Amino acid sequence: MPLIVNADDFGLTPGVNRAIAELYRAHALSSATLMATGAFFDDAVALAHANPQLEVGCHILLVDGTPALPPEQIPTLCPNGQSFRPSLARFVADLFTFRIRASEIVAEANAQIQRLQDAGLRVSHLDTHKHTHLLSGILRPLLAAARACEVPAIRNPFEPAWALRATKGSSRFRRLAVVALRSQHRAFQRSVSAAGLATTSGTIGVLATGNLNVEETLRSLLAAIPNDPSQTWELVCHPGYPDAHLDQVRTRLRASRAQEHQALLSLLTGIPLTSWRDLPQ
Repeated sequence: MPLIVNADDFGLTPGVNRAIAELYRAHALSSATLMATGAFFDDAVALAHANPQLEVGCHILLVDGTPALPPEQIPTLCPNGQSFRPSLARFVADLFTFRIRASEIVAEANAQIQRLQDAGLRVSHLDTHKHTHLLSGILRPLLAAARACEVPAIRNPFEPAWALRATKGSSRFRRLAVVALRSQHRAFQRSVSAAGLATTSGTIGVLATGNLNVEETLRSLLAAIPNDPSQTWELVCHPGYPDAHLDQVRTRLRASRAQEHQALLSLLTGIPLTSWRDLPQ
């Protein structure tokens, strides 16, 4: 069962960075996606250079964060003149009512990717904060940015039905939302294939985000992975050590980060993992 384990939010806090580095050294992690405008970007870059086999992707932020470009250059992404919209719901509503320019998404994604590349990192793949590239209006400009920056792969953010069944304890609303969004999966695959990028068969752990904090949840997901060597799955995770810096971040993922870290160490250490570079184009 080819499996990639990717930690999101690299660069968010020192505690998140330290947990990611520890998991990689324990062989419980394949890659991490780095936030170009994360408060602890430089600390994450230093850790990436100290662990050169750790694959580092770009965690593209278009909502709930600060841009890499000056806000006046991307006014439809930063309507307050300072930062992105804090609300995913407002972002999606404005996207569907054509209040966000695709050209600004391309420009901002380019700037975020290039910040990693300028720091001497080879960007292995892209994903997005809050999985916004589930939406075709985000996916298309993101693929254009990936091609322009020669990034070879992108997260397939759709979770298969078997993983949803294996995930217990999630809210009914979140489960319904994940199921409904799967209607965009075929369009995603066509767009990625046409752009010439690689991707996985899908992502597991999306529904479990914030609940991947007990070994039973992770064990259930791992046991459910089909024994098919032609399929590669990505497990998305958010490990970290809580610290004073995390207390200052607006996130629902706090205590769960440390618990998730322990579950990953317990169940994934020693399991062979694959990498983004091994995905077929």
